[in-house]
Amino acid sequence: MEEAEERHQVEIKVYKQKVKHLLYEHQNNLTEVKAEGTVVMKLAQKEHCTQEGALRKDMRALKVELKERELTNEVVVKNLRLKHMEEITKMRNDFERQVREIEAKYDKKMKMLREELDLRRKTEIHEVEERKNSQINMLMQRHEEAFTDIKNYYNDITLNNLALINSLKEQMEDMRKKEEHLEKEMMEVSVQNKRLADPLQKARDDVNEMQKKLSSYERDKQILLCTKARLKVTEKELKGLQWEHEVLEQRFLKVQQERDELYRKFTAAILEVQQKVGFKNLVLERKLQALSASVEKKEVQFSEVLAASNLDPAALTLVSRKLEDVLESKNNTIKDLQYELARVCKAHNDLLRTYEAKLLAFGIPLDNVGFKPLETAVIGQTLGQGPAGLVGTPT
Repeated sequence: MEEAEERHQVEIKVYKQKVKHLLYEHQNNLTEVKAEGTVVMKLAQKEHCTQEGALRKDMRALKVELKERELTNEVVVKNLRLKHMEEITKMRNDFERQVREIEAKYDKKMKMLREELDLRRKTEIHEVEERKNSQINMLMQRHEEAFTDIKNYYNDITLNNLALINSLKEQMEDMRKKEEHLEKEMMEVSVQNKRLADPLQKARDDVNEMQKKLSSYERDKQILLCTKARLKVTEKELKGLQWEHEVLEQRFLKVQQERDELYRKFTAAILEVQQKVGFKNLVLERKLQALSASVEKKEVQFSEVLAASNLDPAALTLVSRKLEDVLESKNNTIKDLQYELARVCKAHNDLLRTYEAKLLAFGIPLDNVGFKPLETAVIGQTLGQGPAGLVGTPT
């Protein structure tokens, strides 16, 4: 431990010595850097001062050059102004000379034109005065003639007026007489007016009543116009209904044709079914009659055989039982055939009733068919009113 501690102390001293050397070297380097920086700064300042002096010299030279150029430009501007003034003066003199020449030229033209117009005006005035004098003379002559005509006309009018005054005096006398006569008539008319006052009032009442009738007539006229409008609408609807009626008639004709075709097919089917059912009934009845005759014949033969043979009663009983079984089987077969016959007859009758109901539904009377359908019946059996498949067995 002591050795390690001593070694550690030695290392610490060594490190301290190294740190001192490093600090010393750092101080030396820092001093050198400062010295170099100071030298570089001084050199830069000198160079900057040199450049600044050169720039100031250039600035002074440029200012001198600018001043010289300004002086040169002022001289050039003065020369240009003088030259421009000379040109303006020259142009003004030229324009004034041209103006004087143009004024003199147009004054001369104006003078000549004025003289020409004065001469033309005098000539036209002379012509107008001559025409005026001729028209005045002509008008004076016409006025003299018109005055003479008017004088003669008014003389004639005066004479006519005198004659008219005399005639009017005579007419005045006649009018006075007529006035007296009219006054008398007016008195008579006033008396007649008083007498006609009541009829006048009645006529006024009639007029009021006629005015009321006229107002009602106007109202009726409006109603008539409305009715005519509705009539037009109704006529239009009638045309539509007529068109629909024609369409329905065509459809009705088509339905009638279909009905006739169905009627023809139905009649043919009924006839065919009647023929088949009649034939089948006939066959079944013949079979039934043949079987009945055969059964009776067999019974007679069996009775004769029993009577002819003297059998033992036990054997006879056995044979009788077997015979009864055979007869019962045959009877059951006969009943089945009768049931089938009744069912077919019932189906035939139901078909006839359906046919008659369809004819009545289509509006066809049964008398127009042309034949009378035959209903089939089973001998000794009454058929029910139910469906064809529900025929009861005969009892």
